[in-house]
Amino acid sequence: MALKVGIVGMRGIGNQHAECHSKDELANLVAVCDVVKDRADQAAERFGVKAYHHLSEMLEAEELDVVDITTGGNENGSWHYEPAIEAMEAGKHVLVEKPLSNDIDEARDMVSTAAEMDVYLGCNLNHYFTPPAERARRYMDDGDIGELMFCIHKMGFPGGEETYSPQTSSRIRGFPYFHVKAFLTHPFSVMRHFCGDVTHVQAFLDRPASRRKAGDLMLSLNSIHVRFQNGAVGYLLSQRGDATFGLGGWWSIEVGGTRGTFCIENCIEKVTFWPSPGTAAAPEKLQLGASPEPVVTESGYSDFGATFPRRIHAFLEDVTNGVPREELRASGRDALAALEYTFAAMESAADGGTLVQPEALPLLKGDPLAQLD
Repeated sequence: MALKVGIVGMRGIGNQHAECHSKDELANLVAVCDVVKDRADQAAERFGVKAYHHLSEMLEAEELDVVDITTGGNENGSWHYEPAIEAMEAGKHVLVEKPLSNDIDEARDMVSTAAEMDVYLGCNLNHYFTPPAERARRYMDDGDIGELMFCIHKMGFPGGEETYSPQTSSRIRGFPYFHVKAFLTHPFSVMRHFCGDVTHVQAFLDRPASRRKAGDLMLSLNSIHVRFQNGAVGYLLSQRGDATFGLGGWWSIEVGGTRGTFCIENCIEKVTFWPSPGTAAAPEKLQLGASPEPVVTESGYSDFGATFPRRIHAFLEDVTNGVPREELRASGRDALAALEYTFAAMESAADGGTLVQPEALPLLKGDPLAQLD
């Protein structure tokens, strides 16, 4: 039976989630909610569901299985905590837009509450729910990458000084860490997806002259060096329309090991694999400076929007199948990890680039009623 879903927050992203739920066989979208009456009413009419203007009313009137929270707020995350806690304390499974919160203590409490209430808490970490990421993961699982050595991730909207314009939104203007909090959850979550937990962070955050002249406080240029628990090193370069990346497009990640390297370009478009010389895939001894012949796998997708239904379906699938809580894909704990790294980067940059160890994640305790292997 399809899961009954209610959505909280009916701006653009809320309507995008509603579109996904309305077309997914695992979901039965029954209600939408927004404190702005017109937004709720218009979305309800569009999707043929009931409109509510307070979450408490929706929870009382509807027998929901899932509450999907797409509110925004300051730094795109200050309105996530209250509805998430209210829904989880009502026994509902919750999917939250990223970032989990703009406040690290709130994010930790959300993950703790999900464990206490024994409900699923997921986050819309949609950037690795793609065919290229799935193919890259198979390279790793099949041993084609070998021991992890490095990870280089670039993510940022194309732009430059000619396209810059000052932000006017009260939820962005005046918040120097807006880009860091609102954006870095995605690249950090992708890096962790492929390379595991991060143990050390060093960061330098700045802004170009165009922002300085306009009195724009946003620290939009982020250079972050990390060390993973497995010993690999990583580098994250992020910016917000202040420059244009070349190779790999607006979104690229390259992960290399002792047996091979892959690179995903433009998030959803393609993945390229280079086997290391001396392996079965590249047995020849190469001359200095030469590279093995790459294997390119095109996804057939170019629209980044295709990541949303894929990620939302995965959450619905996990809830439907009743997977162990620690096996939920893109969980609240995963989103918390990205925020811990984000706040460690902020601490490092504020102290001139010192090395910072992120706070430890809550332990995975496992389900005592689950069948043990």
